[in-house]
Amino acid sequence: MALAAPALRRYLLLLAQEHLEFRLPEITSLLSLCDGQFSGEREIRVNSPFWILNFPSEEMARGLMKRTVCAKSIFELWGHGRSAGELYASLKNYPTDKMLPYLQSDSTYKVHIHTFNKTLTQAQKIKKIDALEFLPFKGKVNLKNPEHIFWILEDYGMNPNDVPEEPIHLYFGRWIADGQRELIESYSVKKRHFIGNTSMDACLSFIMANHGRVKPNDIVYDPFVGTGGLLISSAHFGAYVCGTDIDYNTIHGLGKASRKNQKWRGPDENIRANLRQYGLEKYYLDALVADFSRPIWRKGMLFDAIITDPPYGIREAPRRMGSQKETVKLVERSTENHFFVSSSYHLSDIFFDLLKFGAEYLVMGGRLVYWLPIYRPEYTEEIIPRHPCLKLISNCEQLLSSHTSRRLITMEKVKEFKDQDENSYLLDGQYMPYRGHNSFREKYFSGVTKRIAKEEKDNQK
Repeated sequence: MALAAPALRRYLLLLAQEHLEFRLPEITSLLSLCDGQFSGEREIRVNSPFWILNFPSEEMARGLMKRTVCAKSIFELWGHGRSAGELYASLKNYPTDKMLPYLQSDSTYKVHIHTFNKTLTQAQKIKKIDALEFLPFKGKVNLKNPEHIFWILEDYGMNPNDVPEEPIHLYFGRWIADGQRELIESYSVKKRHFIGNTSMDACLSFIMANHGRVKPNDIVYDPFVGTGGLLISSAHFGAYVCGTDIDYNTIHGLGKASRKNQKWRGPDENIRANLRQYGLEKYYLDALVADFSRPIWRKGMLFDAIITDPPYGIREAPRRMGSQKETVKLVERSTENHFFVSSSYHLSDIFFDLLKFGAEYLVMGGRLVYWLPIYRPEYTEEIIPRHPCLKLISNCEQLLSSHTSRRLITMEKVKEFKDQDENSYLLDGQYMPYRGHNSFREKYFSGVTKRIAKEEKDNQK
């Protein structure tokens, strides 16, 4: 006889109110790793800080919180409603046998109140706590170090200019675990040993790793590795990491420093030192000087995830090796065997090379996560590069200015790569719209120029 699946329990997720577009893909990706699912009771209110999830066990709920940087805390949900009366009725219907282990006379507890979009006085909080006297609490209150913490959570809507008198949703639950928000500070770029002009913000770096479903013992590759910021977040989650970059000085930690008041990079400023700083050196495979437009890898599925931030041409120019004729001439004049000429590398070509590489070298089910710069007035979903071997999972926007943004694209390999797939994008008539990416730099700076001109005009009035 087949064993019955464990019953699902309801949990309440409290989310941080930043990077709103990135939260749902992050949580969805992590739920697929820890066997959780969204509750079927209601649609997810995407911008709300409160989401209801189902897990077969508390341990799996804790597993989610060991990864997420978008969520603050998770609670075992004992009751919820659209009014205080509905909440109390819901709590009275919650099975007593599930409550009692946490309400014993030899235990300690406290009740915490969290309100979203409204501040309560201490007297109001005490009144709300006293209203729960019907719950069979038998233990002693301990405000400093309780064994169990219970939360009342109240949602007063999303509009700070129209706050209702009473909450629109109320929840009560037992605290289970907090998310990984402290990683944002502990891995801050400001504290990092080796940085560059385009080092990725720590929070977004961890979000990218979570979108990529990075797991322990995965192999993660960044083809535009720079100073290795994206390798760090993947290594933190137990993946082995490697990367390539065309810039010899960056890979070897040479040349001018990016920090203020520091002219040249120090002798130990390199990618390996970054991972060593966080105790992650054992996960570092290597970083190679290589031109991404020219394949260096043997055929086969090598990587569990490809997570990268290609150059947009704003702070760092996209480059690839020049023609063979140019390279030969330059080598004849140079004694440095690592010195080569580079030519422009169009953004459209970067993205097509990236998708083609992902289709060929990702394992089945592996994910490609990358940033795509966008000129917002011309944006449509049709300009997102596609490949028949890759399925689009999510597409999240981060604003850069009033007229530009970048979109975090997550794709999953769903079809085995065949030779006929190599140039498939040239056959389906979709190639031309992507060419607009090539002028992103001009459009970016045209917006800056217009803004400066407008400010000068306004100042003359």
